[in-house]
Amino acid sequence: MSKKTTISSFFIIFLFAVNINAQTSTNGQTNYVESAVPFLTIAPDSRAGAMGDAGVATSPDINSMHWNPAKYAFIETSSGISVSYSPWLRNLIGDINLAYLTGYYRLNQQQVVATSLRYFSLGEIPFTNSNSELERTVKPNELAFDVAYSRLFSEKISGAIAFRYIRSDLSQGQIVQNIETKAGQAFAADLAVYYNTPLTISEKNSKLALGLDISNIGTKITYTDENQKDFLPTNLRLGGALTVDLDQYNTVTFTTDFNKLLIPTGRYSIDNNNVITRNTSNISVVSGIFQSFSDAPGGLKEELQEITYSIGGEYWYRKQLAIRGGYFHESPNKGNRKFFTMGVGLKLNVIGLDFSYLVSNNNNPLARTLRFSISLDFDGLKKTKSIKS
Repeated sequence: MSKKTTISSFFIIFLFAVNINAQTSTNGQTNYVESAVPFLTIAPDSRAGAMGDAGVATSPDINSMHWNPAKYAFIETSSGISVSYSPWLRNLIGDINLAYLTGYYRLNQQQVVATSLRYFSLGEIPFTNSNSELERTVKPNELAFDVAYSRLFSEKISGAIAFRYIRSDLSQGQIVQNIETKAGQAFAADLAVYYNTPLTISEKNSKLALGLDISNIGTKITYTDENQKDFLPTNLRLGGALTVDLDQYNTVTFTTDFNKLLIPTGRYSIDNNNVITRNTSNISVVSGIFQSFSDAPGGLKEELQEITYSIGGEYWYRKQLAIRGGYFHESPNKGNRKFFTMGVGLKLNVIGLDFSYLVSNNNNPLARTLRFSISLDFDGLKKTKSIKS
């Protein structure tokens, strides 16, 4: 195998296997939060994607699996499916994308089961030898398959548990630095709670909702037979939403999400010439979750900087036409992702269409990219058939 091939393989693994949020501040200090399979953190659907990646406490929909599967227990219809598509780095490369398929089925008034499949394709990557001759073409990819169970605890509270299988095949069996690689595999679980209660605000019917979701609690993942294992992006998501019926035709929702990765800080630098590397391989998943609240080198101030927040809004007209907008913010010392989002939605008896667009000035992979979701409501399909008959 040529040197060029080996270097290319290493580049693939480095770029996609480990998500490093880092920013060098004015005092020269760089802080890292690292995890493998970062595709699990990408907003997969267009509704939440249009509201700044906020969705833990919004009204239940078919794509609740990623944001808060406990919301399924409050969904109004009995079954449905949805397909979402998100181009990735579309301004640079044309064949990298994220596809998301999800569906749910109501067992009875208290219980709902749901499933989803997330597939991240990194496109085709050619490998050539020292003579620039094509040796092979590989198609790196990652996927996650989920199954969730959601149940009502009362008229206002529901809970859910989800199980996830993860497979990340980035190197396609290439040899990197004389080490044979393989597809990484892992298992994870989510725990979620959803609460909502009716309110009256200025004599208008309203609803307050709160959501909590801890996702990707699971085994570490490795791409070799060595002892080096990486954390999954275990994430704590907490948020609220307020919905107000302005009148019988117009409804508005305001929502916000807070997120924090529950994995230990991997490494940081004292100055530009002295880098301290912290080995996290011997830290267990449970210990990593608890340490993530207190291991930032800058203390409490830096721990707070590791929290990202999203703010979103949604307007519905006659529950058929939606206009959405949002904002996502991350500290400059922890990645500096900041972007605005916007989108629209259209809901008919059977089919729902959602589109989102991300506006960013800091080279976000989804910048100036149109994403879409298509959903099918089986209850609406049954009604349509009964009317025709």
